[in-house]
Amino acid sequence: MTDLNHNEEEAELIYITDDEGNDEPFEVVMRFELDDGTDRKYMMVVPADEDEDEEQEVFAFRYDEDNEGEIKLYPIEDPAEWEMVEETFNTLVGEFGEADD
Repeated sequence: MTDLNHNEEEAELIYITDDEGNDEPFEVVMRFELDDGTDRKYMMVVPADEDEDEEQEVFAFRYDEDNEGEIKLYPIEDPAEWEMVEETFNTLVGEFGEADD
């Protein structure tokens, strides 16, 4: 399952608490699940206050969502998992770019 959120009018925002306790807004640019039987879900986000015309740093998290819609984010610390997430993200972005052409 892939959900590309590129509709600027309805951008999904989440707030991530930084090390100093401040809630920083991030725009969700993509969510995806792997077809490896693990049911792990991933979210790619960019800072919401960045200029869209400039190159943005993309942050990746594994996440769980409870019945009330609350999202719990987990950092990706395993290098093999990170490589798989990065490869999947690049593939999906490439497919999305081809669809735009």
